[in-house]
Amino acid sequence: MKPRRVGMARGYEEMDGANVPRPPGNTPAGGSGSGPGDSTMPGSPTSTGPTDTMASGGTMLAGVAPEFELASVSVVPDDTYTVTQAVNALGFGWFQVKLSLCVGLCWMADSMEMTILSVLGPALHCDWGISRYQQALVTTVVFLGMMLSSTFWGHLSDRYGRKPALTLCGVLLFLYGLLSSVAPSFGWLLLLRGLVGFAIGCVPQSVTLYAEFLPTKQRAKCVVLLDCFWALGACFEVALALAVTPTLGWRWLLGLSAAPLFIFAIITPWLPESARYHVTSGQSDKALNTLEQIAKDNRRPMLLGRLVVEGPSGSRGSLKALLGSSLRRTTLLLWFIWMSCAFCYYGLVLMSTELFGGKNKTIIDGAMNPEDAHGTIDCQPLATTDYMDLLWTTLAEFPGIFATIYVIEKFGRKKTMALQFLFYAGCVLMITVTEVRVFLTIILFMARGVIAGLFQAAYVYTPEVYPTALRSVGVGGCSALARLGAMATPYIAQVLFQSSIWSAVSVYGIFAASASVACMLLPYETRGADLAH
Repeated sequence: MKPRRVGMARGYEEMDGANVPRPPGNTPAGGSGSGPGDSTMPGSPTSTGPTDTMASGGTMLAGVAPEFELASVSVVPDDTYTVTQAVNALGFGWFQVKLSLCVGLCWMADSMEMTILSVLGPALHCDWGISRYQQALVTTVVFLGMMLSSTFWGHLSDRYGRKPALTLCGVLLFLYGLLSSVAPSFGWLLLLRGLVGFAIGCVPQSVTLYAEFLPTKQRAKCVVLLDCFWALGACFEVALALAVTPTLGWRWLLGLSAAPLFIFAIITPWLPESARYHVTSGQSDKALNTLEQIAKDNRRPMLLGRLVVEGPSGSRGSLKALLGSSLRRTTLLLWFIWMSCAFCYYGLVLMSTELFGGKNKTIIDGAMNPEDAHGTIDCQPLATTDYMDLLWTTLAEFPGIFATIYVIEKFGRKKTMALQFLFYAGCVLMITVTEVRVFLTIILFMARGVIAGLFQAAYVYTPEVYPTALRSVGVGGCSALARLGAMATPYIAQVLFQSSIWSAVSVYGIFAASASVACMLLPYETRGADLAH
């Protein structure tokens, strides 16, 4: 007899080698889940079929070698399983490793485009003579594009899938990033960097896709480890700036920084589509194909039974649903937390450049702006030692990631984020008490590590707390508010910082302390829980 095909229900089912079919109406009282050959997923919910009579509620695995008479093995017709059960049962393996590399490359490219902002502003200030407000505008326009597009990409992902959205994102990012390197004027540069920001707004959807393929026990660690690619991209961008900017200039830096985007655009056709998306959109056959590919790559037996939807889909992709009575408090708090997180993270990145580059102030001719008296500007080119110190502070993200992995599982998501915000507030306030370069670098190192880990903790918590039907638009909405905070931060870190360091760091301290309180007010702790249905 041929092996049973997944998703087909029979009156009875013979396993390979069985020679005694189950006669109709002769079902044992305990069902078919009581033998030692029936593998049950730890911690998974029981079968959800309306006539399910399995005593143990387990889900049967194909290819499991039984230790008893095969003739006694049968499959209940309504034996069912969900995508969550399947992902947990198939475990972490080669499939997730490949996906980690693909999504990690996306994050690395995103990190490079963000890190370049801290170097591009001072370079344009010296090359084109732009003012401080114009420097801040170069950063703001990128985040404006990200904010305007985040919800758009969320809706696109929920309607057409995560894979098509990420493919389009990769192509547009490479195109606009490359065109930015040949911008003929400041106005064209602003437009192209804004379009780069619009495409970057899709990057959080890669985290959504990644989290939906991770087993519950490994999900938090893997998503946090994804930040290693972000840190790697940031370090690579600083090293690239050190090698390219002093000799070839900022145009070559922008062009070479688009290389990872080109690679990501090439590999996106091989990305898997979310099985949860396929199930909730009524494409169960495609979801089964994806799960079978996971089983094949991970060398695990495929689940037998019928794949079912995990819960009611409700209003898919609806921003209104995020503000419904059950999710309103969570959504509003997460919006403020994400806004504060981005405000503090990018503020620290920009302040680091100001602190290190401020020692190299020189006066040059050729100012573009009438507000610069006598046609001169105060240029602050970064020296080799400045780039090295920036590299050291960027490397802090790696220990910050690994510390977050430990703390997030020991104390939970909410307490971890709250403690990290408080620690960050203390670090930035210490910037005002020392001018010694070594101490300043150490303070920035600690602050950079904790805020990087905090950003990833938020990325872990948010997909976990929203149901499948609202997950993409939920992450997209939070990302949009984060961009609002990032849009405002250049005017604190680059403009206000020049007139009053104390005022600037006080703003960051207040926001961090307020966000810490917001973390503790979140109604749900998701540590150890399955993704919400």
